[in-house]
Amino acid sequence: MEVVNFKKYNIDEQFEKSIEAASELFSAGKIFVYPTDTIYGMGGNPFDKRAVKRINEIKGRDVKKQFIWLVPGIDPLLVYTDVYRKSHLDYLKTVYPAPVTVVLKLNRKTEELVGSKSAAFRIPGNPFCSELLNAVGQPLISTSVNRSGKNALNDLTEIEREFSKEVDALFYTNTENIPLASTIIDLQSEKPALIREGTVKFVDLLAKFS
Repeated sequence: MEVVNFKKYNIDEQFEKSIEAASELFSAGKIFVYPTDTIYGMGGNPFDKRAVKRINEIKGRDVKKQFIWLVPGIDPLLVYTDVYRKSHLDYLKTVYPAPVTVVLKLNRKTEELVGSKSAAFRIPGNPFCSELLNAVGQPLISTSVNRSGKNALNDLTEIEREFSKEVDALFYTNTENIPLASTIIDLQSEKPALIREGTVKFVDLLAKFS
């Protein structure tokens, strides 16, 4: 286990300092917990093999299982993906920002980097996530804060008790977030397919699709 110097940052009181600290941790291949537009996430750089390995080890997670990647907008999303058709791109513009995760086909360059043909993406509305994503200029891993097979932790006391010896930092807010995970859809073919229903109802997502 890697020795960590665990630190806590109150985003409400130290927003700019928190963004700076999280950016430095991201660049150094470190792991941190942070608030999203759904439950708290555990994250790092998806292109840093050290970070990916540590998150998998901390969670006891199957290395073949995909992570969700957060990106700040549609244009950054297109840097990494090949959207099935233009109408799908127009659809995504009606959905985001939102607690909705979409599985998309990766372009050849990204596929070669990560060794996978697809990845799950989300464009969050959370101000901390948006600012951090713009600061680092890359996707951010967002996986639930839990051991594999256990319930996701969303209580700060429980998160700190369980993971303070294994993650490098906890970024937190006094604002209560939504205690539900994102809805996940697959958009690699003709129509959206539901993988997991979460905060946003699938029927509402289908209503936006034409």
